[in-house]
Amino acid sequence: MRHFLGLLVGLAMTAVLLLGGGWAVVNTLGRTPPGATGLPLPSDTQTWIALAVMVVIGLLLGLLIAGRVSPLAGFVPSMVLLAWTVIYVLDAGRALSIAAEVPTVHASLDTAPVGMSVLLANGIYAMLGVALFVPVLMPSRWAGRARDEEGEYEEESGDPAYY
Repeated sequence: MRHFLGLLVGLAMTAVLLLGGGWAVVNTLGRTPPGATGLPLPSDTQTWIALAVMVVIGLLLGLLIAGRVSPLAGFVPSMVLLAWTVIYVLDAGRALSIAAEVPTVHASLDTAPVGMSVLLANGIYAMLGVALFVPVLMPSRWAGRARDEEGEYEEESGDPAYY
């Protein structure tokens, strides 16, 4: 059951990395970083929302890498990201066409494939794929938690000399 839940978490994390990360990158590209000009921070809410999405994605990645979830939760997105990077290295046109065919649920996510292409071309997906794959190699992640079985074997002894 733990590994099935890990598979579902991995599929959700893959969608968050691809769609959420791609959308956030598109909404922050080409904009002056807040505060870089020495002027007060702009009130552009779209930039702040995109930065918040990046922070949430980073938090989820940290929890996934360091947490005690099934290793499948990190294995699924790592294989998607690494496989897509290999396709990009072998045939960049085909890899970028995969991003263009991503169906989105909401109209505001229609720009996500552009950001996904940027992250792919700059090697960010390769770096994230390796970071997600390393915890999968640790054998302790595959083993279940040790159970406390001492309570089952203890019996009350009525003889005080026993102690």
